[in-house]
Amino acid sequence: MELVAAAAGYLYYHSCVNQPQSNSPPTICTYLKALLEGPVKDCRELLRMDKHVFHKLSETLRGKGLLRDTPSVLVEEQVAIFLSIIGHNQRIRVIQERFQRSGETISRHFNNVLKAVKSLSREFLHPPSLETPPEIVNSKRLYPYFQDCIGVVDGLQIPAHLPTKHQPRFQNKKGILTQNVLAACTFDSQFIFVYPGWEGSVEDLHILRAVLDDPNQNFPQAPKGKYYLVDRDYTNTEGFIAPYPGTRYCLHEFRGASQMPQNAHELFNHRHMSLSNVIQRPFSMLKTRFPILISAPQYPFHVQRDLVIATCALHNFIKREDGIHDWLFAACAEDVGPVEEPYGQEEEELELLHLNSTPTDIAADSLRDSIAITMWDDFMHKWEGW
Repeated sequence: MELVAAAAGYLYYHSCVNQPQSNSPPTICTYLKALLEGPVKDCRELLRMDKHVFHKLSETLRGKGLLRDTPSVLVEEQVAIFLSIIGHNQRIRVIQERFQRSGETISRHFNNVLKAVKSLSREFLHPPSLETPPEIVNSKRLYPYFQDCIGVVDGLQIPAHLPTKHQPRFQNKKGILTQNVLAACTFDSQFIFVYPGWEGSVEDLHILRAVLDDPNQNFPQAPKGKYYLVDRDYTNTEGFIAPYPGTRYCLHEFRGASQMPQNAHELFNHRHMSLSNVIQRPFSMLKTRFPILISAPQYPFHVQRDLVIATCALHNFIKREDGIHDWLFAACAEDVGPVEEPYGQEEEELELLHLNSTPTDIAADSLRDSIAITMWDDFMHKWEGW
């Protein structure tokens, strides 16, 4: 009996080994094939980008060896699975049904693509140009006053899902569980630095200081004479220009002819806010394109953190590949317009205020005061001729 069993086993093994092996490459799944061959709007709706950008992204990830075709799933399908999840915050079960794959396959490729895109973040997140941005050069209200500004830094709150024991630390001022993200962007709505994963209760200023004290973070420091704009949650230091404290700042505080700036500090704050507010555009586009960022997905926290980096990298990739024609960038471009100067009320002569500077802030304070006074002189000169 043992000989018979051994012989049967040998014949079975021999038949398996000598069967002709299939060398045919995997084929694209029926659903994705129909999507890529169908109307542009359908592809844009599901993948959150146009077809040629999707193909370029897949080719980039394949060409750099970050993703590879498996015997049954092409890189294009792997990327489509990932984009479907982050672009709609859908459950694995829904994507499983759509692509006719097992839950394990969907989950595995989601994580693989996430790691691949994250690994490209340094390539997609470039330091800012040191030349004066055209958004400033082309504005008489901003140039030459902010000609040395190279970007904006601000915090972004992203809803987070966490175990009960960690929840108190991640509650923000409104009692909502969030991760605090430090981000820097250029004036054409591209991210240049992203640092997610901080507790929602941590102040923006603390995060910025921690980043600047850690050389491993590779924050693109502003060279001497250049600076970033930061809001009133930060302090005015060399390389970072904040608004004047204790002075009107929000744009709604200047609405109406009777609310026009009354001194150099208010005028500076008004234009500072209108310029630094541009960072809200990429924040808004990021959440609109990738709704997974607004719903606290039930993934491990390190995955939630990596999703922020990956989506910012994809945002930049789309901007560079199709920034003019992309549906979301085009819509935001149409909404962008200059904030009009609130002329209309008779002025009185005002004594310009000068805030005291601490030794550590003297360089930034001097620059800010210089900008404010020059801006005010020009403002009054124009008003006198109004």
